[in-house]
Amino acid sequence: MIICAGNNETFDFATPMGVGLIESAMNITRLCLFDKPEFLLFVGTAGSYGDAKIFDIIESKTAANIELGFLDNCAYTPLDNVVSTNAQNIKDVIVNSSNYITTCGDKAKKFLKYGIGIENMEFFSVLQVAKEFEIPAGGVFCVTNYTNTNAHQDFLKNHEKAKALLALHVKKRIKELTQR
Repeated sequence: MIICAGNNETFDFATPMGVGLIESAMNITRLCLFDKPEFLLFVGTAGSYGDAKIFDIIESKTAANIELGFLDNCAYTPLDNVVSTNAQNIKDVIVNSSNYITTCGDKAKKFLKYGIGIENMEFFSVLQVAKEFEIPAGGVFCVTNYTNTNAHQDFLKNHEKAKALLALHVKKRIKELTQR
């Protein structure tokens, strides 16, 4: 099953699950309880902490939930803050998820030091729910912006093109898989 966030980030081939960590977790859990899918593929846009370029397509099966306070050593969590459905242990770009968008270039550099490449608001909850229900899952992302002071303006400027590129990529991959 292919899913996406919703609101202004929808695709004709994906089912919207909600924006942010909470909405997506609730709706994916509901989906799994009533009609458990065999596989979950999340499709969405992402901000880059600096290594990934605008309009890069990134596939991943690993997500983190690192809040900005953690980067300044003024917060901690007793919870596991990284989840992966990557059974082959292939090196993944780690996708950070938070209900907040990073707009500070200095913080972006700190994320890179932790090996985290991009951010998307929903992906951590997608993988956490998938892991709980033992469902293979992954994500495909198109970068819309860098995580700096221009993050929101660049996101708005690049969002439609990123969605189109993402749709082409996913449809191409589906065609490849069905021709095997």
